Parts: sequence; structure tokens; C-alpha cells
Amino acid sequence: MIFGYARVSSKMQNFESQLEQLKKAGCEKVYKEKVTGTKLERIELEKLLEQLRPNDVIIVTELTRLSRSTKDLFKVVEVIEQKGAHIKSLKESWLDTTTPQGKLMFTIFAGISQFERDLISQRTREGLENSRMRGRKGGRPPKSNNNIELAIKMYNSKDYSIKEITNATSVSKTTLYRYINK
Repeated sequence: MIFGYARVSSKMQNFESQLEQLKKAGCEKVYKEKVTGTKLERIELEKLLEQLRPNDVIIVTELTRLSRSTKDLFKVVEVIEQKGAHIKSLKESWLDTTTPQGKLMFTIFAGISQFERDLISQRTREGLENSRMRGRKGGRPPKSNNNIELAIKMYNSKDYSIKEITNATSVSKTTLYRYINK
């Protein structure tokens, strides 16, 4: 089956142009929603992804309709591929996993994206190591002993909930339990 996915970011925008293009591209069913692309929760897209079967095709007018970040795009395409389905963009002709050339192009872009993430991770590790060599420690500064002692007293009194303790002392639940278990 050929599905279409149309998305607009605001209530003021309309789907007309996207729907026309998707119909012309042969979409049998179109999922549409009005939600910003930066939101992770896109209910109609999730419905579409859930019902995919092998050899189904999702067509979008352009990649910005599907996602706003490369990382999100790769996650969505990975889900589509795991289901044995395909993705095609009308504007970005290089994204057409129904063809060997399209799969190759997407694999190349995915590889470049992974390489970029790996480089960032490597630079971060090197930067932390250099800082340690200069005597600097990373991480959050420790909580004051007064706050921790107060949090433990409140906990031991059994008069306060964990939420009340964390709000009053600014000691997180995790930190509180770590000191209690010592």
C-alpha cells in the first residue's frame, strides 16, 4: 500500500498543497496532522508506522514534513526499514528506498551522520581527559552537607514525603537515597 504523510506546523497553515502532491504521487491513504516537527509525539505518524507491512511505501512531499532533525529522520527511517517498508520524498529525490540508488544514498548519509556523532563523542572525551590532566574535575558540585543532613533528618522523622523533602532541601531523590543507603 502507498501511504502519504502530511504535516503542518500551525493551525494557520493548511494541507492543500501537500495533499494534492501526495494524491498525484499515487497515495492510497494519507495521514495528516497539525503539530510542530520538533515535537516527538506525532500521533498520526505513530499510527502510520504501526500499521506498516513489508513493501508498503510512505511518501512525503519533503523531509521537513517528516522530521526537523537528522537524528529524528534516521530513527523514523530505521523503524520503516525494520518493518520491511520504504520511504520516498518527492522533493529530495535521493531519498527513495524503493530503489537501490536511493538505499545507497540514504546509507551514505546515515554513515556520515553516525561519523559526525562519533567525532563529537571523541572530542568530548578528549576534552574531559585534557581537563582532568590540568586538575579540573567535571560534574556537578556536591550538595552542601547541611542540606543533606536536613533531608536525612526529614526522611527519618517519617513526617514528610520524598517530594516534600526534595522540594524543601533541593536534594534530589537519587542523592537522598544514596546517602541513606551508605
